[in-house]
Amino acid sequence: MTTVYSSSDGYFQHDNTPCNKAQIISEGLFEHNNNFTVLKWPPQSPEVNPIEHLWDVVEREIRIMDVQPTNLQISPTHVKMLVPLVLILSLQAVLHIKHAKAKQSCTIAFDKLSADCKGLRLDSVPTTQLPDSLEELDLSFNTIHVIRKQDFVKLTYLRVLKLNFNNISLVLDDAFQGNLLLEELNLFNNSLTEIPFKALEPLTNLKVLEMSNNLYSQASLGAAFLNFNQLKVLSIGGPLVSSLGSRDIYVLKNISLDKFAVKTGTGFRDYEPGYFKSLSTKHLWFDIAFDKNPDLLPKMLKDLANKTFDVLRFRNLFEFQYYTGKRDIFYGLQYVNAQTLTFYRGKFNEEVMRMALKNVEISPIKALELLLIDFARSQNRTQGSSVKNLSLDRLVLSDISNPDIMRFDWSFTWLNHVRKFIVWNVNFNSVPCDSWPEMKSVELLDISNNQLLDSYIYNPLCDTRNTLHKLDTFNVSHNRLTSLSDLASLTKDFVKLTTIDMSHNQLQYLGNGACDWRKTITKVIGNHNSLTSDSFKCLPTSVNFLDLSYSSLDQLDMDYFNKASELTELLLSGNKIKFIPSGWKNRYLRTLALDGNSFGLVSMKSFKDMLSLRVLTAGNNPYHCTCDLYTFIQETTSKGKVTITDWPNNYKCYHPERLLNTMVSKYSPGHLACDITLVIIISVSTTAAVVLVIMLLCYIFHVPWYVKATYQIIRAKYRAHKEGLGQGVDYAFHAFISYSHSDADWVRNHLLPCLENVKPPYRLCIHERDFIPGKWIIDNIIENIENSRKVIFVLSHNFVNSEWCNYELYFAQQRAIGKTFSDVILVVKEPIDPTSLPSKFCKLKRMLNTKTYLEWPQQPTEQNFFWIQLRSVLGKPNSIRPRTISRHSRLSSARSVSLIEAPQIQDPEGPDEEDHQNSPQPSNKCQLTCIEVA
Repeated sequence: MTTVYSSSDGYFQHDNTPCNKAQIISEGLFEHNNNFTVLKWPPQSPEVNPIEHLWDVVEREIRIMDVQPTNLQISPTHVKMLVPLVLILSLQAVLHIKHAKAKQSCTIAFDKLSADCKGLRLDSVPTTQLPDSLEELDLSFNTIHVIRKQDFVKLTYLRVLKLNFNNISLVLDDAFQGNLLLEELNLFNNSLTEIPFKALEPLTNLKVLEMSNNLYSQASLGAAFLNFNQLKVLSIGGPLVSSLGSRDIYVLKNISLDKFAVKTGTGFRDYEPGYFKSLSTKHLWFDIAFDKNPDLLPKMLKDLANKTFDVLRFRNLFEFQYYTGKRDIFYGLQYVNAQTLTFYRGKFNEEVMRMALKNVEISPIKALELLLIDFARSQNRTQGSSVKNLSLDRLVLSDISNPDIMRFDWSFTWLNHVRKFIVWNVNFNSVPCDSWPEMKSVELLDISNNQLLDSYIYNPLCDTRNTLHKLDTFNVSHNRLTSLSDLASLTKDFVKLTTIDMSHNQLQYLGNGACDWRKTITKVIGNHNSLTSDSFKCLPTSVNFLDLSYSSLDQLDMDYFNKASELTELLLSGNKIKFIPSGWKNRYLRTLALDGNSFGLVSMKSFKDMLSLRVLTAGNNPYHCTCDLYTFIQETTSKGKVTITDWPNNYKCYHPERLLNTMVSKYSPGHLACDITLVIIISVSTTAAVVLVIMLLCYIFHVPWYVKATYQIIRAKYRAHKEGLGQGVDYAFHAFISYSHSDADWVRNHLLPCLENVKPPYRLCIHERDFIPGKWIIDNIIENIENSRKVIFVLSHNFVNSEWCNYELYFAQQRAIGKTFSDVILVVKEPIDPTSLPSKFCKLKRMLNTKTYLEWPQQPTEQNFFWIQLRSVLGKPNSIRPRTISRHSRLSSARSVSLIEAPQIQDPEGPDEEDHQNSPQPSNKCQLTCIEVA
């Protein structure tokens, strides 16, 4: 159990923690022999409601107090009036005196120009924590008691100092001598027993001085204020001020203020005319309760006659009781030239309302505000004339618990000449039919922040055809409306309606009603509703501004946007839209907000048909980081045509997983991955380069020739297979001679005679004689090479340059695959440098370098040995299979046309000696040479 009690030093105590006395009596609550009554908090029993317990305790303690009428004059009848305020202030005290937490350090700004020490339970200024460069210091909501010179002496640059809501009872005279640049000083709600004029005197640069709600009893300003020429905001007074004298604020005569606020206690009893005579201010705030002396109000209003104010505000005009007198206490208001009159809190009944409105009716006042007032019906109501000529630019009824204020005089005639009618949080539950015609001058109707249902505001039986013909703006936000069609039906007769705010409801379209909106509507604010894609069927299409943010939309209706062709600003933030249609066309759309939705794909195609788009907000979506997104961002940010307002902080990758939560601004796939044109160019260029390289390599290594040769082999094999020609194991020739046409004479005159004229003779194959006429040359080459045991190549420079010799060499190589080239005999007719051979003769080069070849000697004496070597390599001319008479057989006519004059063959087994003797001379010569050698 915690005890709250008073102490001799004037502080409230809670577990030895001081509490501000001004917070307890600031509203003039109760005082018993200058001590506070002991209260027990909280109740011991857990079943007891703490609030109800405090209520009962406060009521009981006030009731038993021995209060002197000459002091605060609180009677038992005032108990019920005091209890709510006591409850609020007591709860404030309880919250303020909670157990102190561990002290925390002040928050110093990075630039060391400001410090926040608010609410840290500090009982003194933490001078060691504060840098000398500070310009702003907030020490509010602490428990500081005294302000000394050393507290702020080093803060010579200080401009703003907030000490409000502390327990300051004393400010020493030299406390601010080092703070000559101070412009704002807040001492509101402390325990000062007198105004610290000496301490304030050096602060000639002050612009804002808040020192009301302190414990001084006199609010008279000293001569120091004569030097405050820059002062703009001043508040004075407190719960112990009971009178205002005519000279109290005389020193302000040469100062033009923006705001002046004065506060007195509930015991305010005396006002001396002339108090406001020297005052010049734009805003005048009274925190004065006239419960005890309501006749003082006309005196004040009389002092304000012919003065001009932007705002004249009364707080708690009647704080604890309703005024029931007959005198017109607002007389004189008609002579006050104020733009806005505000009644904040306080108790109002019908008679007080009528008195105020009747005087406002004939005054220059253009705006009236009734804020948080406690309205009640008069018990002894007297019939008065209705208010019919209340001409106001703005009438505000806000936070009034009793909705009867809407028709306090049982009619709505006081609304006839109101241009802007605002009803906030009044909790009215129906709109009578007779109210609509009375609002004939209303241009703005704001009935937001209430509990309106569709049936409360829309009654199909009401005739609204000739009502609200001047209404331009209609605000029904923060209610409980559900039907778009009902709202459309309500506003269809508002002929000048351009703006409707229907946000923060549960609006949707169920498809069961007509939606005939006025074509004059250009602005719709419909955020925070429960819309679906079908709801677009019940939205006005004449709009140029549409806000459907946070309305649970999951997809868009393109048909609606095609009809809403004049749309220039569209807000769709915070919905559940899953994709952006690529065919979205709005030629006038300039501003589009799509942030906080569910789509992940966006590309240049998404907005290509929005030619006027200039501002785009699309962050906080689960983006798929792809080339389309990268291209869109690059194009948009580089060209500058469209400004992305929330770039780059709100753009993060959601897919693929490896890029989760990666900033899109850091995603860079590279030009090669995303530029299709570049990819095509590179691909084509690379392919062309590869082809060119391959072609070059093929040219260098004679690949076409090898391909062509291989092709010819395949064709020959195919034709042989097709003709059913199979090769036997036996050979038809001892050797196939491959030579160049330029070397034909050497072959005919030397090689053939020396091999064919021996006994037994060698059967040789040469193309000029043994190829079958009419057959493909390649077929002849392949077939005869394969039918020959050996292949003799007569190498010369002409051989290298002969295409057919190259074929024959290649085919011989193919036949020798897997062997050691033992069937190939190289006869070098003339010297050849192997290194000079073309690269396609790589195997020939290798054979010349690794295989022993026969070289035709130029000296006749050496030629005999050449023939011996050649026959040795050929081997003995063993018998071979005879050439059968078939399609392979050579006709005699074929031999007769040979370019070689072959000897006459008498014996089919081979030529005899007589035949050799009848051969041409070169053959005989060669034979003789061979015989000699033998």
